[in-house]
Formats: sequence, structure tokens, C-alpha cells
Amino acid sequence: MDSKEEGETGKEALKAYTALTEYRYTLDLSLAVLGERWMPRETRNVASVRRFVRDIATDWNTSEDIPEIAELLVSELVTNAIAYGSSAVPDPTAIRIRITREKELMTVDVYDSCIAVPRMRQADPLDTSGRGLAIVEDLSHNWGWTQGPGVPGF
Repeated sequence: MDSKEEGETGKEALKAYTALTEYRYTLDLSLAVLGERWMPRETRNVASVRRFVRDIATDWNTSEDIPEIAELLVSELVTNAIAYGSSAVPDPTAIRIRITREKELMTVDVYDSCIAVPRMRQADPLDTSGRGLAIVEDLSHNWGWTQGPGVPGF
């Protein structure tokens, strides 16, 4: 990669970082953990993660449509973690799914080893991908991201 390409990549990363700063959040470790699961970064595991989240939402008597919405949202996030998570990291970690609850609010965190800032794309009407974060933003109460341990700025 030449210096011009590196400069463009750096500009894109800074632009994505700036655009998503409003979505950054801090994990609240005091919330009640309803469930946590680690899974290998393999597409075949997405279905079991959907069931895991749906079952917890159902067990905790969430509103009628919440299990289905939570299932869809975790599917989008885990698929993104598999597709865009950092496979370049030596020995990339598994994906962690953590479900917490505070009063009526259920939170689903998806963690992967990627150090890149997530960015929302503008998918064209005929595109078959690129809508994951837009779906998460539209259907969730709130969404955000945070850098993991060992990442500058954590």
C-alpha cells in the first residue's frame, strides 16, 4: 500500500470514527446479566445465537414482539461480526454475546476482536447487503459501540 492509499484509508477511518461518535457507549457492568455466550466466528453458528437470544427474551417475559426483534437484531450484529470482524488479528477471538436487563430494557451486546469503527452504509435498492446497521438503528431502542480492552481509547 503506498502513502496515498494509506492516507485515504486513514481519512476514511477518521470520517467513520467521527460519524459514529454519537453511537459510542460505555458498558454498564452493574446490570443483571441474563446470559452470555461465546461462539466461534462461523456463519453456521448464527442460528443458535438467534435461538439463545430469543429464548432469554421469552423466559424474561419481554413484550410480545421483543423476542422476534431481538432475534433479528442479534442476527444482523453477529453476521456483521463474522463478515467484518478482524480476521487479520492473530488468533481472532470468538464472538461474545451478552444479554443484560435493567427494569424493562433488555440489552444485547455483541463483541468481536475487530478494532475498526463500525460504519453504516447507504445500500442501493438492489444491493443484497449493507443494511445491517440501518436495521439495528431502526428497530432498536438505542444502539452503540465501544472499543474493547487493549484498543487505544478504551
